[in-house]
Amino acid sequence: MQAPAVGGVSAPRGNGKTIRLPQGASLTDFAEKIGANPASLVAIMMHLGKMVTATQSVDPDDLQALGLELDFDVQVVSPEDEDRALLESFDIEYGEDEGGEEHLQARPPVVTVMGHVDHGKTKLLDAVRHANVQAGEAGGITQHIGAYQVETEVDGEERKITFIDTPGHEAFTAMRARGADTTDLVVLVVAADDGVKPQTTEAIDHATAAGVPIVVAVNKIDVEGADPNKVRAQLTEYGLVAEEFGGQTMFVDVSAKQGTNIDGLLEAIILAADAELELKANPDMPAQGSAIEAHLDKGRGAVATVLVQRGTLRVGDSIVCGVANGRVRAMLDENGNNVEEAGPSRPVLVLGLAAVPGAGDNFLVVDDDRVARQIADKRVARKRNAELLRSRKSSSLEELFKDFQQGKREELLLILKGDVSGSVEALEDSLLKIDVGDEVSLRIIRRGVGAITQDDVNLSLASEEGAVIIGFNVRPERNAQEIADREGVDIRYYSVIYQAIEEIEAALKGMLKPEFEEVQLGTAEIREIFKVPRIGNVAGSMVTSGHIQRNAKARLVRDGVVVADNLTVSSLRRFKEDATEVREGFECGIGVGFNDIKLGDVIECFEMREKPRD
Repeated sequence: MQAPAVGGVSAPRGNGKTIRLPQGASLTDFAEKIGANPASLVAIMMHLGKMVTATQSVDPDDLQALGLELDFDVQVVSPEDEDRALLESFDIEYGEDEGGEEHLQARPPVVTVMGHVDHGKTKLLDAVRHANVQAGEAGGITQHIGAYQVETEVDGEERKITFIDTPGHEAFTAMRARGADTTDLVVLVVAADDGVKPQTTEAIDHATAAGVPIVVAVNKIDVEGADPNKVRAQLTEYGLVAEEFGGQTMFVDVSAKQGTNIDGLLEAIILAADAELELKANPDMPAQGSAIEAHLDKGRGAVATVLVQRGTLRVGDSIVCGVANGRVRAMLDENGNNVEEAGPSRPVLVLGLAAVPGAGDNFLVVDDDRVARQIADKRVARKRNAELLRSRKSSSLEELFKDFQQGKREELLLILKGDVSGSVEALEDSLLKIDVGDEVSLRIIRRGVGAITQDDVNLSLASEEGAVIIGFNVRPERNAQEIADREGVDIRYYSVIYQAIEEIEAALKGMLKPEFEEVQLGTAEIREIFKVPRIGNVAGSMVTSGHIQRNAKARLVRDGVVVADNLTVSSLRRFKEDATEVREGFECGIGVGFNDIKLGDVIECFEMREKPRD
């Protein structure tokens, strides 16, 4: 039935009919549901005092107000409900139903290690798996997450434990919380010489909210001033009462540095899991689980560390994980060995995905590649529809600061790109927690993994308020950099998460007046590698832009990702002669004090110049 809706604009009346719309729906989506012309809905929204285009994402409250005006009951569906309906349309159930008790078998416990920074979480994990993961981390802070499985002997029986390796600093609260959600048991690391700290209580809150038992590892018992009993006394205030004090919580004194009592900790984990949990899963159903981490590998494409939670994942299975789909070409364990199948609680690195999934995305095995592709395509379309594509020239952070001062700017838009999905998610969570009052706000319109692409730059140019692109341990593709330079798109690069948080917070507060700025001098592509005694590897390079200058700062970029930062051009030679600088189009030998260089790598040379204050 067609009737005048508002201000003489004709639109169908709903007579109380219910329509369901996804979050981020546009007026075009609304019009398709009710058989109306999108232009008529735009006119009605204008009458209601809202300036909205037909293809723009509309706030749920505004959708419901429009529904009331047209006598429709508008229900905005959550992403979870929408995804559940999508899977049901393919007759797929994702959930806890694993069949009868006769199908269930015991599975290893999944453990997350939590605690305050510098209390030894990473060293404890090193001691458990006999590998050093801290050496390659920026600032000594764990920036990425993974998972691995270890074996231990308890009462003469070989038992397995799966560890989820979560980052260990305040900025990664979201990843730690997600780790607890996928975890059966938490190991809380507390330093015997330092006691309970803010992040210790934060970890307890996460574990308690997830409803998982806690085993306390009192670390650094070999350090002077260590007092394990003081730690036990402090934790009683948080409901963690040691067994020797008449409580239920197991405390284990360890030294990660010395490797003391690691076996005792593993035994305590098994005993706690056996006593408090009944860990069973059905290994005979199609595999389901979660992606722990994912990134784009130059040689292998999209790879994801997944934790199988029920069923068995096999090579050749068709899977869909978030917006990614594919066929499992190969699976690797934590030691890089090929695995043919992975049962419940087994973490494996999966190769064969067509795209990079997000950390925490659920994965499931489906009947064939066609179904997986259809599900992924629908999810991609939903994600794309939620991104705001509006037309406006981009701005730099400095211009945003001036606009803030003059009262012109109310919202800062960001596009986040990083080397792994966990880092991007943690950065997003930290940025969204910045609170500088009601005058200004921050909105992230896209996040992704991999090098900054031309599409990212185009989105920045198209967004209404002008989006700033944040690159975390990644660099732009060549054509993307050229367009950004030509159009004035502001791209910021960071390798430590807190620098990004501080700078964005300064911009939001209207205090961004950096004393120094990075000025790129030139780039050189490595064509040959020469080994020089007592010096190491020297890069035989062709200068492809600008000039390379001796003693200037440098970074090494491989396939768009920063491999090494904070380098210095320590030696620069043309043939056999030392040179102070080499310009574009000439060959030279470059030494940067970093031996892990490969053919095709790019050396970026830059300097920090003092920037005059306004």
